[in-house]
Amino acid sequence: MATTDKASTKDRLLDAAAELFYRDGVSIGVEALCRTAGVSKRSMYQLFASKDEVLAASLARQLPAYEAQLAPGDQDAGTPRQRILHVFERLEKASTEPAYHGCPYLAALVELKDPEHPASAVARGAKEWMRDFLRARAQEGGARDPELLARQLMLVFDGASARAGAQVETLDGLATATVTALLDAAGVE
Repeated sequence: MATTDKASTKDRLLDAAAELFYRDGVSIGVEALCRTAGVSKRSMYQLFASKDEVLAASLARQLPAYEAQLAPGDQDAGTPRQRILHVFERLEKASTEPAYHGCPYLAALVELKDPEHPASAVARGAKEWMRDFLRARAQEGGARDPELLARQLMLVFDGASARAGAQVETLDGLATATVTALLDAAGVE
């Protein structure tokens, strides 16, 4: 992790949390988190009431970059079909990175299993954003049932990211081929 002495205590904690939670899971201890961030536990507890709040803040802080990574920007705007496929092309590209461990938001939901956990709310929000993005593009593209298609696309996204993150599958065009078939079947232009 690249931190500098100039980074604030809060930034160092959130950077360390993002790295550790993604790489090692949400069960890491406060001591490991503080050691990696180079801050005392006292400092952490002055900023956050609990490790759970650090996790939630870390996930929330990453959300804009996550959305920007997956959704095509205005300069990449194309047809609704192209915009949906872009998400899966980016997933396939990200999955080739050595440090790829799947979708951090899906991982948090699966690991926490507690819908009331503050990080679960952030993670659900990330998944809802993606579903809403896909549903809107499906509707714009003329899908017969945009809601159903968005749900199907989420299954492909989450399944592909989980399998690639667990290193049991290389995507190599598999996700985009599957999505192409779904878009064809749904009548998306």
